[in-house]
Amino acid sequence: MRILIVGAGAVGGYFGGRLVEQGRDVTFLVRPKRQAQLAETGLVINSKLGDLSQPAKTILAEHIAGPYDLVILSPKAYDLDGAIQSMSKAVGPTTAILPLLNGMKHLDVLDEHFGADKVLGGLCAIGVTLNDNGHVQHLNKLHKIVFGERGATSSARVEAIAAQFQGTISDWKASPDIAQDMWEKWVFLSSLAGLTCLFRASVGDILVAGGDSLARQILDEAQAVASAYGHPTRPQSMEDNVKQLTLAGAPTTASMLRDIEKKSPIEAEHVIGDMVGRAEAKGVAAPLLSIALVHLRAYEARRQRDLQKQ
Repeated sequence: MRILIVGAGAVGGYFGGRLVEQGRDVTFLVRPKRQAQLAETGLVINSKLGDLSQPAKTILAEHIAGPYDLVILSPKAYDLDGAIQSMSKAVGPTTAILPLLNGMKHLDVLDEHFGADKVLGGLCAIGVTLNDNGHVQHLNKLHKIVFGERGATSSARVEAIAAQFQGTISDWKASPDIAQDMWEKWVFLSSLAGLTCLFRASVGDILVAGGDSLARQILDEAQAVASAYGHPTRPQSMEDNVKQLTLAGAPTTASMLRDIEKKSPIEAEHVIGDMVGRAEAKGVAAPLLSIALVHLRAYEARRQRDLQKQ
């Protein structure tokens, strides 16, 4: 199977690297600067679960000559349009596209461009970043990747993808109900991002300040939206979500808050905005999520204004 990883950033670099580690045929679609960096250093992963340092096969968008069997897509939502343009020549009649973006909105965009029959469902849960040398830094032991057919329990192509991940150290799963898995991740992420970005604090600090009931409220709002769309959170997932958002002393924050602290662009519309929009469409009350969205939009407006002054 010929696999194209769109980008060799933290997420794509990590999961692509674990495939490379097992000898899979992986190419990274990158920009010139990243290509030069990888040519010099190779793909480097620093992880408590096992370090990796190997040459990386890379390609620029203008050099793609034909389709790949699998395209794994993991940009930030605000880079999705550019990623679609750069990968278009890599998508043929039998190509499977596996997006690992947060939320659900990207599925509509990919379906429109490539056709729903080519687009799988997928998610990942991992703490990774790129350091100043372009090395992938794995920050904890979480490295889950889940994929599956959106309209079926399985398929030959999902089984073929599973075979590629077989033997890797990644915590991978071919899911029979990927839409449910994606909604459950979105419920938690929108709650965590809304809560920690609104108060600019970790879960533990918010609880110390008396925010226990607000943590539960914002989670209830997101879960109500999921239920309205036919994906009520399963009991075990609901229990885990409550535990993570009400854990005393937890240093947990959303990566969106870390992006705000770095004055970087954020996925506000994709993660929170789409959830609020769907709540409004179904008549579901989501006041805390709505307040968090206004807060994030105000941040983006201020960031854009500051950029224009430079």
